This record gives sequence, C-alpha cells and structure tokens, in this order.
Amino acid sequence: MTASEKTALPELSYLRTTISNVVIELRNLRETSLEHRQRLNNPPKLPSRKTLADIIDKLSAALFPNRLGQPDLTGESIDYFVGYTLDTALRDLSAEVIRELHFASGLEAISHTVRERAVEITHVFAGQLPAIRHILDSDIRAAYEGDPAAHNIDEVLVCYPGITAIIHYRLAHELHKLGVPLIARMISEIAHSLTGIEIHPGARIGDSFFIDHGTGVVIGETAIIGRKVRLYQAVTLGAKRFPVDEQGALIKGNQRHPVVEDDVVIYAGATILGRITIGHGSTIGGNVWLTHDIPPGSHITQAQMRHEKVPG
Repeated sequence: MTASEKTALPELSYLRTTISNVVIELRNLRETSLEHRQRLNNPPKLPSRKTLADIIDKLSAALFPNRLGQPDLTGESIDYFVGYTLDTALRDLSAEVIRELHFASGLEAISHTVRERAVEITHVFAGQLPAIRHILDSDIRAAYEGDPAAHNIDEVLVCYPGITAIIHYRLAHELHKLGVPLIARMISEIAHSLTGIEIHPGARIGDSFFIDHGTGVVIGETAIIGRKVRLYQAVTLGAKRFPVDEQGALIKGNQRHPVVEDDVVIYAGATILGRITIGHGSTIGGNVWLTHDIPPGSHITQAQMRHEKVPG
C-alpha cells in the first residue's frame, strides 16, 4: 500500500460515518412523511417511470413496426413482431395499472377487484390501439404537409419531436380516460423530458395536430383543441388564475384552459390564458399575450395587441 493510500484511509472512514448518519436521517424523514400520509406500515409501490418508458417504446414499435420497430422486419415477420411486442408491453402495462389502482385504494393488500379492473383497463386500452394509430397517421400527415422542410412522411415520424410528444400524448390520453391518471401523467412527463413539449394527458386534441419545432410548448389539463390545429415553439395554452376554496387550497378540476377551434395556427411564443375561445380559422401571431375570446377568422398580431385595450 502506498503512502498516499494510507493517508486516504482515515478520510474513507469519516465518509462511511457520514453516509451512515445520512441514511439514518433519510429514514427518519421518510417515515415521518409516510406517517403523515397514513402509509407508515404499508407504503404501496408506485408505477415505475423506467418501466413505463419501455412500455411506450414497445407500443410505438407495435404501432409503427417498420419505422420504430426492428430494421430487419419482413412482410412475413411483421405480424409476429407486432403480436409479441404487444403481448409483452400489455402484460407490463397491466402490472403498472395494478400498482396505481392499489395505491389509490389505500388497502394493505391488492384486492381481487383491483386485479380485475386492471385487466379490464388493459383490455379496453389494447382495443383502442388501431384508432390511436389512425389518428396518429393524420398527425404525421399534418406535419408533413405543414412543413416545407419535411422531405417525406418517414422523416417526420422518426425525426420530429412534436410527433414523439403526440404519440406519447395519444397513448396517455386514452389511459387517462380509462382511470389511471398517474400513469398517464408519468407518460406525458417522459415525453416532456425527451422533447421539451408538455401536453397534459387530460387535454382533448382533435386529429391532424401539428407541433412545429416544439420546444417550450405547454398545453394544460383542460385545454380543448380542435382539428387541423398547428402550434409553433414556446406556445402556452395555460390558466389565467388559480381560484382557491374557503381554506385557501387550490380548486382542482375547473375548466381553466383555452378552447382552440378547428384550423387555427398559433405562432411561436404566443401565450393564451384562461377559459377563452379562439375561433376557427384564426391566426395568432408570435409573442401575442391573449386573455379574451377571438371570433372566427381573426388575425391577431403583437402590434394589434399593443394598441388594443384587452379585456381583463
């Protein structure tokens, strides 16, 4: 052993002591938190973010096997690949659904009802995959037709962050409707981490949806977006204010995000807040701050907004 190694040994001893103390402090904090949530003796497991990311990758590969699946698939092997991939993904999904339902139940043991409900949710979700593929085809085509830089449909599917975010959203939205909002939110946050695009799974979005560039886009929980809508980077469809109840707690679930009707284009940096309606066929210019209804066919620019008294 060298002299320098001998000198380092006392430092390692101090480090082990520090780690032991940190472990004890973290345990005390963890138990206090669990006790506060009345889960000290039975902290149920939450769905796994890592597992959900793998599930979404598998579902994406099953939906688009020739582009997001394996590169060497042939006509004869595609159906086998899709079937095997779906079987694996849906089995894993069912296990994660059980975790969420068990967590929400507050029960010590996983009940038969929870298991049955998880199977039902997974079964219904699986049956919706063809419809999800159909609407995703319209989103991909909208991106191709709406971007002169897109050379072909395949490029849009494999390269565009907006399409990645929309694939995650379409899958998460279906799970949100089926009663597993935590899993749905985790899937949307996986997409957020990958793309910088945040779409709450509770939002309702029509077909042929296109997000160009995409980074910084935020779409809130109660937003409603019609057909053939196009958004550019850094667009926010958010809430204007957050009402509270008599105890000062935030009121949750109220309709607080915009309604964007069909064939609307919203350019980069626009911020649209509150339960307002953007009429069909309207164009909202870049960096516009909007908190009031806009009639159909409107063209709103930043210059207009500077000279216009905007209703509060």
